[in-house]
Amino acid sequence: MKAFQLLLFIILIAIIGYTVVTVSRHGLNLLPVFFGDIAKMGWPGQFNFDFLGFLILSGLWTAWREKFSPKGLVLGIFAFFGGILFLSAYLLYLSFKTNSDMKKIMLGERN
Repeated sequence: MKAFQLLLFIILIAIIGYTVVTVSRHGLNLLPVFFGDIAKMGWPGQFNFDFLGFLILSGLWTAWREKFSPKGLVLGIFAFFGGILFLSAYLLYLSFKTNSDMKKIMLGERN
């Protein structure tokens, strides 16, 4: 589990750094670029469309894990728009909160 936590930490720090550089160079104009590439039907668009599927699943899983509560719906939206920036931080938090119990990390508190 320590290796998993280290991986999440490395991903989190790397994506924060990459995002800071990208925003400083290109601004916050992500959505037109993201959907524009999809509309062009090229490889960058294929990657973005594939990634969009992961974002949808991440948001749905996060909301489901939190039992579609108001908190879960808000976290699901953050997961969808935040991508790995959100998910790495969320999973890292859960790994400490659950004492590294992978069943609790993935399923939440289920009765």
